[in-house]
Amino acid sequence: MVKTNLNIFFILIFAASLFAQENERITVVGDSLVGKRVNGQQIREVIGNVVMTQGDVQITCDKAIQYIAKNEAHLFGNVKAVQDTILILANSAFYYGNEKFTESNTGVKLNDGNVELSAINGKYFFNEKKALFNRDVVLIDSSNKLTSDHLTYFDKEDKAIAVGSVVISDAVSSISADSLIHFRENKNTFAFGNVAIVDSNNNVTITGKELEDISEKKYTRIDGDPLLVQIDTTESGSIDTLIISCKVMEAVEDSVRKLIATDSVKIIRGEFSSVNQKSILFRDDNKIETIKPNEDAPAPILWYEDSQVVGDTVFIYLNGNALKQIDIIGNSSIISNHVGFEFRFDQVSGDIVKLYFENDEINKTEVFGKVLSIYYMFDEEEPNGLVKASSRRALIEFDEGRIADVKMYGSPESEFHPENKIIGKEKEFILPTFILYDNKPTKEKILN
Repeated sequence: MVKTNLNIFFILIFAASLFAQENERITVVGDSLVGKRVNGQQIREVIGNVVMTQGDVQITCDKAIQYIAKNEAHLFGNVKAVQDTILILANSAFYYGNEKFTESNTGVKLNDGNVELSAINGKYFFNEKKALFNRDVVLIDSSNKLTSDHLTYFDKEDKAIAVGSVVISDAVSSISADSLIHFRENKNTFAFGNVAIVDSNNNVTITGKELEDISEKKYTRIDGDPLLVQIDTTESGSIDTLIISCKVMEAVEDSVRKLIATDSVKIIRGEFSSVNQKSILFRDDNKIETIKPNEDAPAPILWYEDSQVVGDTVFIYLNGNALKQIDIIGNSSIISNHVGFEFRFDQVSGDIVKLYFENDEINKTEVFGKVLSIYYMFDEEEPNGLVKASSRRALIEFDEGRIADVKMYGSPESEFHPENKIIGKEKEFILPTFILYDNKPTKEKILN
């Protein structure tokens, strides 16, 4: 009894399937119709004003060959397929009624009212509302253009998955990658492999391995050793390049526009360079902030020409392409090398150090809180001893990059050491904060 019931059940299922397929048979009409048998197959050749329908799908063309048993058709000339808002155009195409999809290898276009999609080869699945396009793929919507070798487009989700030589661009920027997922409605984009972002307005290129771009949050994240290169032209017409490398790079636009570089950060711009764990570029304010993110993290290190700067937090202010001011906050120190003299370093430490620049040269330094300093004296380019000093505040003025005057305020104390007492003993005259770092980044190392 159980076996009989099961047989009846399968028979009913099979019959229902046949009934459903029968209802989904394609129908073809036109100006003329010729029936024939070719290689054992029953076919119909329909010519002139051809109209083919299957459910909610309607296709028109100049000529059709209908394969009746297979429920398929070969379509020729001005092929036009319509389903709801979907419009597909091709010179010739195949239509497969059982799977309910169309395919063209001679150039195909799709328009759903929001997106225009074209390629040399394309399939469209009417039940799933899904397109598979290959070779010279181009997708255009109201704000973006996307090109790739292969693309899958989900009409219901407004979602595109592109693979191979992918480029998506708008009026001001572009993203290229090995593969990419783009959501048209919310404009969110995820890119993978050889990612490159190009901002032509600001001459900025950022490369990395992965990209996450969340449009509604105005947030972009690049992972996989991102590298930023910005090329500027100075007032004199020379080329000035900003280079930033790190492990993670984020662009945020909340109350201000910021670029955040995190982990193993290296920065180079002209004579200025830095190694740190976190940097924030305030893109509209010409300001860079480097931070010691926690107690265990190494302090930011900066170099400018022959000077080394260290502190818990460092603010760099730019005037266009030129350095304007550097503020070092917390455990601040500066070491400046006298080139041509073995181990002769001017040294300053304090709670806060501020450096001021003019015409790309340092012209003044202010030091606040627990000031300690060592600076070497010169008489007409000849070394002439050094001065060790301490105070609560100090003002150091420079002339052509060399100390010209030192003023100490708040319980100042100083001592002079003549040249004959220090020559050959320079390493004995260092502050408690004295450390020379040898990991200064170079443009060649970063780009390589």
